[in-house]
Amino acid sequence: MTQKDTILVIDDETEIRRLVSAALTEGGACVLQANTAAEGLRVAAAENPDLFVLDLGLPDQPGIDVCRELRQWTSAPIVVLSARQAEAEKVALLQAGADDYVSKPFGMRELAARIEAQLRRARIPLRESPSVLKIGELTIDLPRRIVRRGSRMIRLTPTEWSILQTLAVNAGRPVTHQDLFNIVWGREFGSPSHYLRVYVTHLRRKIEVNPAEPRIIITEPGVGYRLEP
Repeated sequence: MTQKDTILVIDDETEIRRLVSAALTEGGACVLQANTAAEGLRVAAAENPDLFVLDLGLPDQPGIDVCRELRQWTSAPIVVLSARQAEAEKVALLQAGADDYVSKPFGMRELAARIEAQLRRARIPLRESPSVLKIGELTIDLPRRIVRRGSRMIRLTPTEWSILQTLAVNAGRPVTHQDLFNIVWGREFGSPSHYLRVYVTHLRRKIEVNPAEPRIIITEPGVGYRLEP
């Protein structure tokens, strides 16, 4: 985060707003606060923040509706805070335009790291999006369809490459099971979880240093997968 980053925290819990604001301010951001949906939308329109931290359980309007309203006029990242664990709700908020979610209770270091990842991603203009992604010693060359660890070439099947490519293009953002299934297999029916689980397991064996403790392809429980840039 930099001093140029303005972050709006919309949450009705005073203690959470205080803790989140303190952590982000310490990281160098300018933090604005709102405790209702109405106030949040008003501040958003007036200040045009670089990123939103949005609670789903607001007193005057569902957070998912606020997310949809924001998406009508801003492309700034939206990181949702939610105590809800249901898969359908997580998928719905991503489809409503959220870029990431953090489940309550959460650690401030995790939240700050996810916010920083979204801000980094937002700073890169679409036309300048990196075509070569480097994660530690791993290099993913999207135009040439090449994956290497150091100087060693990693050979992927077409399906494995398609999954990795989709996650790489959306690096830092959760991609739902269904979205991956639609892109990779090109259809909107069937049960994606079994197919993806098998292929992601094979993919992790090839690209992770320790497949049992993945650091590149992260599982988003009940939702899908996220490539950690």
